[in-house]
Amino acid sequence: MAGRIIPPPGTPRVLALAQLANSFGDGAYYVCSALYFTRVAGLSPEQVGFGLTLGWAAGFAAGVPLGHLADRRGPRGVAVLLAVATGAAVAGFLLAGSFGAFVVAACLYGCCQCGLAAARQALLAALVGPGERTRVRAYLQATVNAGLAVGAALGGLALYAGTREAYLAVFAMDAASFLVAALVLLRLPAVPPAPPAPPGEPALAVLRDRPYALVTLLNTVMLLYMPMLSLVVPLWIAQHTRAPGWTVSALLVLNTTGVVLFQVRTARRVTGLASAARSVRRAGATMLASCAVFALSAAVPSAWAAGAVLVVAACLQVAGELMQAPGAWEIGFGLAPADRQGQYQGFYGAGTAVARMLGPLLLTTMVVGWGAPGWFALGGLFLLAGLATGPAVRWAERARPAGRARPAAVRLTDAGEVP
Repeated sequence: MAGRIIPPPGTPRVLALAQLANSFGDGAYYVCSALYFTRVAGLSPEQVGFGLTLGWAAGFAAGVPLGHLADRRGPRGVAVLLAVATGAAVAGFLLAGSFGAFVVAACLYGCCQCGLAAARQALLAALVGPGERTRVRAYLQATVNAGLAVGAALGGLALYAGTREAYLAVFAMDAASFLVAALVLLRLPAVPPAPPAPPGEPALAVLRDRPYALVTLLNTVMLLYMPMLSLVVPLWIAQHTRAPGWTVSALLVLNTTGVVLFQVRTARRVTGLASAARSVRRAGATMLASCAVFALSAAVPSAWAAGAVLVVAACLQVAGELMQAPGAWEIGFGLAPADRQGQYQGFYGAGTAVARMLGPLLLTTMVVGWGAPGWFALGGLFLLAGLATGPAVRWAERARPAGRARPAAVRLTDAGEVP
């Protein structure tokens, strides 16, 4: 077929290298950002929280339009542009000497991050066949987690130094890492833009796709696990258990290591929408069990025994995460029309922005404020979202117009690009 793209055999490795490049910088940024904004930039914790919330709200609004731009202009070029823009946003934090400047940089950062995620997903969907997307996505996730761990260690060195120069170096490294990622993405073949929407069809069709919106909402509920280990569990350990303080670091290392070692293996079980829905359903039940064990840790009188209970809870949590992620990826890709992957991935990925924006407030209120009943309420949300995912996916499948699901990707698969 004329004009058909034949990606090089190393396409998944190039995609992984691009995400690995900026995951180093992101890992250091996540560790140091809060202290940099308060100690170096001179902002109050309330200003930092409010500004970052505004930034992720802007990212939520920008995800679909920027994903649509990736469809209409080609995902590789838009991904490169947004990677450069994200680096510029991180550099903008270095110049944020006032709250107003910080908000501007945070909004630019949130928009570019959400748009970059959508463009990268659209690029993956165009260059990797449907049967391999979830496996490749799991490979990318494991790679990213490894990079985040190394970056977090580098950020720890900056925290140990505690100087203005060390914090500035971390932000400069993160900004540079996005520029490196942009250069790596240029090694991939360009993907032709998708044709415009036919007359009478909306340009942003995803905004009228109610079944896909329901699936996205359920995925957003499942993504509430994201603030658990980074925010809620440390507060829970400090205020409600007798476990030693170093347990927080041990649980984070356990989570990162589990994803690096087992994400690809777990993703092999997801081979279509039916198995994806089952994987999410099992993830919901496992997350409920994890929340129940976390709640139990408050009743353990011994410090070491409480630590052991928390390790069990964290193992269940990472098991649920390992099952949820590939199911969510398969559903997000499989229900999106091939010629609108960018806007659909932008909408689906907005769940991450919502989880980051509302999750900390919701989870701290439920768990830290309510105690053990809050854990059970959170676990119930996970279970209900997991159970509802299967019927929602079947509804979306029935509502999908015939012939719109994956034609472009099938043509690429016929070319034999998947290694």
